[in-house]
Amino acid sequence: MSPDDAHRPKSPRASLTLLGLELPPVSRPKGAYVPAVRSGNLVFVAGQVPMKDGELTEIGQVGREVTTERARELSRQCALAALAAVDSVCGIDSVTRIVKVVGYVSSAPGFTGQPGVVDGASEFFVEVFGDAGRHARSAIGVADLPLGAPVEIEVVAEVVDGAG
Repeated sequence: MSPDDAHRPKSPRASLTLLGLELPPVSRPKGAYVPAVRSGNLVFVAGQVPMKDGELTEIGQVGREVTTERARELSRQCALAALAAVDSVCGIDSVTRIVKVVGYVSSAPGFTGQPGVVDGASEFFVEVFGDAGRHARSAIGVADLPLGAPVEIEVVAEVVDGAG
């Protein structure tokens, strides 16, 4: 446990409150899938794009229409949406660890700052879960994402046995 964890709220939901955040409504899938699936003590979250009120909050490629800084904020927004998907399956307070994050960044030709973009999501999980938010990760540059989204985040979370 890091020294910062000693001062962290006891639950992820309390951490969100302290950060001034609320879980958004879970976005309706745009295809034949569900937002999150639990298998054993793992929850697999489908890729989350930055949505508000059912619409993308930003469209475009990072390094062209979307700045790196803005894309980093959007990856944080995607991470919050991923927690909403987990909450819909078993409650975020049952999360014991964020295991894996995969970030896809719609990248203009020559853009190589994908890790910095996905850091927005990674840092968010540490803010909410402390050391249990540190995870394995991939940051992948792609030509395009669904609906023109600049970033998409997938998450695998470990939850307590019997939760949900």
